[in-house]
Amino acid sequence: MHTSYIGIGSNLGDRSNNIARAIELLDQHDDIDVIATSTTYEFAALMKDGQKQPDYLNAATKLTTTLKPLDLLDALQAIERKLGRPIEHGFWQPRTIDLDILIYDARVVQHPRLTIPHPEIAKRVFVLRPLCDIASALAHPLTGETMRTLLEEHESR
Repeated sequence: MHTSYIGIGSNLGDRSNNIARAIELLDQHDDIDVIATSTTYEFAALMKDGQKQPDYLNAATKLTTTLKPLDLLDALQAIERKLGRPIEHGFWQPRTIDLDILIYDARVVQHPRLTIPHPEIAKRVFVLRPLCDIASALAHPLTGETMRTLLEEHESR
């Protein structure tokens, strides 16, 4: 059994329902058990080149799974598609749902389709704040810093 932390975001449609439905679909998956879910927070969308987008709702969930990292990614992408996210979806685009593997056990994975830990964890308060709700003492697999320390460092800048 493996433990993974998933970042969840939505900025299109009924954002709260999109997140709730994603968590429900995760928990209904035969090879996934949702253990804990954070509070949902609202954050401004990251923008590129002056784009305008609706604000995001973000959350995080802790789950256990028998799935290997790439199989978990496939399961997350199937849920995204079920909730209306197109298969081909560019960076910096609004989305009904976004599910990202943040951490998977203490593994480091470098694959063309997947990087674990998520390379932007330490830079994104919209990831760190919900993650701290459910795993503030969790150590980053590369730096050893806790999620709480990373959040505090981010907020002190």
